[in-house]
Amino acid sequence: MSADETNLAMESGASARRTASRIQRIAYQGEPGAYSEAAIFEHFGADQQAVPCRTFDEVFSVVVSKKCDLGLVPIENSLAGSIHRNYDLLLQNPLEVIGEHNLHVRHCLIARPGVKLGEIKKVISHPQALAQCEVYLRDLPGVAVEQVYDTAGSVKMVRDLDERDTAAIASRRAAQIYGMEILAEHIEDNPANFTRFLVISRQPVDPGKDAKTSIVFSLRNQPGSLFKAMSVFALRDIDLTKIESRPLAGKPWEYFFYIDFIGSIHEQKVERALAHLEEYALFMRVLGSYPRHVA
Repeated sequence: MSADETNLAMESGASARRTASRIQRIAYQGEPGAYSEAAIFEHFGADQQAVPCRTFDEVFSVVVSKKCDLGLVPIENSLAGSIHRNYDLLLQNPLEVIGEHNLHVRHCLIARPGVKLGEIKKVISHPQALAQCEVYLRDLPGVAVEQVYDTAGSVKMVRDLDERDTAAIASRRAAQIYGMEILAEHIEDNPANFTRFLVISRQPVDPGKDAKTSIVFSLRNQPGSLFKAMSVFALRDIDLTKIESRPLAGKPWEYFFYIDFIGSIHEQKVERALAHLEEYALFMRVLGSYPRHVA
């Protein structure tokens, strides 16, 4: 990577609200109007070039191959939980987490112009969006639910289908982009509906003082191993904000553990905690130290 590209990557992680000084190509999964695209514009500024990708795998691939400068992927939702595929992809790809962004997600029920709510027999959207609107959907009589690849993509499908009885769940902006009408707004089960996104890059950043770090490790399958691993943080008053386990492929009932904690790898107590953890861990990797999202 050139010096200019490295500087751009460092700038992008400096603040959750700072607009990058130059236009960058930032990959996301979905169609124009997706929540991931909205998170890119909130985090980096509306002048950035958001590059749509069909899958999460493709987002990681275009960053690794240098076709895009950065990528932005959802990692967890406050209602529906973790996006497990992206945890696996963080481990499988040689990329760094350099930032995070928390997006307030507000869902709409969207249909073709002129369609009434009573005509709807099927609702399509991304599995996460459907999960976040489960209560609302349950109260729609006789309506079937179908998973598709993307929220904004589901609106595009409704536009292209010659079926008045199909609606989509997506953002207000997606309805505007594809010329569809909103039948209902704020249909998420809880108004405190936030999705946390991670920014991925080929190069790390200096996270500054208000930092968060993400790591992944595996342990011997023996009594007390996870307790010992957690104790390296507790002994140093390091605040753990997230722990997620994922299966270790080829080894049934063994796991990788993903942990987020407050602090930077440049802090002495964090350095000591990670060195202590390596005494217990069979494998450990720092996924990135990055600035915390500032609301």
